[in-house]
Amino acid sequence: MNIGILLKEGPYNHQASDTAYKFAEAAIKKGHTIDAVFFYNDGVNNSTGNMEPPQDDRHIGNRWVGLCQKNNVKMMVCIAAAKRRGINDDVLIDCGEITGLGNLTDIAIRNDRLVTFGD
Repeated sequence: MNIGILLKEGPYNHQASDTAYKFAEAAIKKGHTIDAVFFYNDGVNNSTGNMEPPQDDRHIGNRWVGLCQKNNVKMMVCIAAAKRRGINDDVLIDCGEITGLGNLTDIAIRNDRLVTFGD
């Protein structure tokens, strides 16, 4: 099954980011394909390379980069939500791509499922 993910909550302040990552990891392990993760609303905060969690905490940005590099998952960041939060190409995680909402529609159309995490 081909799956797209929509993530609407930021890292560290809501469980949605961790759950979305674990879902993607488990789906791939079961043989499914994660086509893309679309970061929207506060979810765009997952895409910044500026996060520096304490050494004993998970690094959510690095998790997304690893998922991208290991499994060829696209990391798409909503341009309007990113601009509102001061996120631009200079601070994106590796693999991150700023794009428009039209790509979210494309993800929904070309995949069997679009799974949403966050409110």
